[in-house]
Amino acid sequence: MYEQFYGLKQSPFELSPDPSFFYPTPSHNEALAMLSYGILRRKGFVVVTGEVGTGKTLLLQCLLDCIRQKDVASAFVFNPRLSVLEFLAYVLKDLQLSSVARTKGEMLSCLSDFLLLRRDRGATTAIIVDEAHLLGWDLLEEIRLLTNLETAKHKLIQMVLVGQPELDQKLDSPELRQLKQRINLRCHLKPLKFEEFLGYIHRRLELAGANSHSASIFPGETIELIYELSRGIPRVVNNLCENSLISGYGKQIKQITLEIVREVASDLRLDQVALPPPAVANRTQRIEPLPGSQPNREADQEELMLSEVLKRWGA
Repeated sequence: MYEQFYGLKQSPFELSPDPSFFYPTPSHNEALAMLSYGILRRKGFVVVTGEVGTGKTLLLQCLLDCIRQKDVASAFVFNPRLSVLEFLAYVLKDLQLSSVARTKGEMLSCLSDFLLLRRDRGATTAIIVDEAHLLGWDLLEEIRLLTNLETAKHKLIQMVLVGQPELDQKLDSPELRQLKQRINLRCHLKPLKFEEFLGYIHRRLELAGANSHSASIFPGETIELIYELSRGIPRVVNNLCENSLISGYGKQIKQITLEIVREVASDLRLDQVALPPPAVANRTQRIEPLPGSQPNREADQEELMLSEVLKRWGA
């Protein structure tokens, strides 16, 4: 609607998690590398948390796009409010297993046979759960038990849990201490710093086809106000910018003013509900070789793949 007016080829601030708009901040790069590393090295359990709107689902879309090209079979659970049987049935279906299994035992047997066949081929299988903070206690325990499917050297199934900070709280509870001990890699996504926020805005405008004229849609003072209102949370940034562009188009104003942004913020009630404070300190485990470990061909190939992952998304 407004794209032509602002010299754009497409909307730069859609809320849908489009991997082509992935902006590689150091925090997001590290999380993407950690996820890829955890799956390819068959680490078993990887956990990523982050405040609402910090780009977790987009990160997963980038991950899925990459691993599907590397013969990694994956089940992506986007709505974890399921019973144990519903969860197992969904995983089997997403792995394209045409099974008549009805009982829990039959489903587990079907899954185990599939994993062993892929193990014999040297292939990897992953279950990726978004919104994992919504997982029930029974299902979290079942997920822990799934990681008992293993050989002497590797886990047969790689588990990725991604959710809001409430997931950290659950995993830190005494009831889930056995699950917590099995987590090999864990990190937390933070809101954008101001410099990252500037790069995020300019990158999205560039990808949307901004020319020298359209690149000045958001003047400096407007940019600062958007950052203040959004507190660096990408989804809020997108919402503010998208609605500001629509409002500016309606008023036939080429540059987004402070008044337009304030009006949009009021309509979105951003001035009524306080946004949460910035995320807690980053707890990403850095990927480092064990002392005395020797390089091998498999590790070299995996490092090359991780390099390709980051290069693919502009890191």
